[in-house]
Order: sequence, then C-alpha cells, then structure tokens
Amino acid sequence: MRDVNTISGIHVLRTMHSTKKRSIPRIQNSTYLDLYMLDKEKERLLKEGERLALRSTVIKKRLEEINLEINKLQEAETVVKASSGKISSLGHSFTERNGIKKEWKKMPLNY
Repeated sequence: MRDVNTISGIHVLRTMHSTKKRSIPRIQNSTYLDLYMLDKEKERLLKEGERLALRSTVIKKRLEEINLEINKLQEAETVVKASSGKISSLGHSFTERNGIKKEWKKMPLNY
C-alpha cells in the first residue's frame, strides 16, 4: 500500500512561502520579517540535515549488524548441512528438512 512517503517528489513540493507568493501585496517594511523567517528556515534545515546524518549512520550500523548475522547463520547452516551429510551416511534415520529427526512434543492436559 502506498503512503505519502512512497510518492516520489512529494518532499520537494513548493509552498506559498517558498515560491515567494503572497496574498497581500508586499510592504517595504517587511524585509526584517523576511530575514527572520529565512533565518528560522535555515536553522530548521540545518537541524534536519544533522538528524538525517545521524539517522544515516544508525542505518549503516544496523545494516552491518544484519550482514554479520546473515554471515553467521549461513556459516552455521553450512556446518549443519555438512555434519548431517556425514551422520546420515552412518545409517541413522533423519528427515531431509534439516537433517535431524524431530519428535512430537507431548504435554499433559488436565481438566
């Protein structure tokens, strides 16, 4: 399902403020207000850039952790497959799913 974040270009939409359009004609005394508004927008964008950089480093770190886990699990799987091949050649009965015969788990039910 698509949401607002998956629509391409939605984050680049221009607002009335960013296009410098006004509903009221511009007054000469509003330059200080414009400077203040632009300064606030600059501060907001700088903070957002810092948050994005921090988020990017967190994402990269998590991806590295995931890759390490994937490698460990793949190595463990190859070891299990290699050992199951050796054990199954000894004549023991195993299932082909993971090389180990699984018993039913039993649990008493009291009424």
